Amino acid sequence: MCTRHRQCGISLIELIMFIVIVSVAVAGILLVLNVTEKGSADPLIRKQALAAAQSLLEEVELQDFIPATGAVLVGTVTQGNRASAYHIVSEYNTFATTGIYTVDGTVPIVGLEKYNASVTVTPAALSNITAASGKAVLITVTVTDPQGNAVQVSGYRTAY
Repeated sequence: MCTRHRQCGISLIELIMFIVIVSVAVAGILLVLNVTEKGSADPLIRKQALAAAQSLLEEVELQDFIPATGAVLVGTVTQGNRASAYHIVSEYNTFATTGIYTVDGTVPIVGLEKYNASVTVTPAALSNITAASGKAVLITVTVTDPQGNAVQVSGYRTAY
């Protein structure tokens, strides 16, 4: 039972203030969750670009440095002749592709269609090997993800 001097319950103003404060707090928490989830795919995209770059670098590094005896060279590597023709490391210079393909593929790997890759092969000086000798090259592979961020990996190949 309520008396005149004591208040029982809450007033309308107190109720409205409670609702406003709780609403602001919930909106803040949801904003933080939205920003966190939005950025959570970025590491995946970067890892995919890095994996594609490392794979292409390994492909180039595994090619012969000097043409094998009797081998027929077809010139610059393209996506069309990448798997069907014999290539040496230097023929990958200026290779570029839109979409990431398997070596023998004619269709981009699902999910990697919007990635771009390019390769440069330049003479390099390495230990006691001079760049002018042509016995060592620096291979640089750049993969650009759909957001426009570039990932670059490099490796050396020598005539051994």
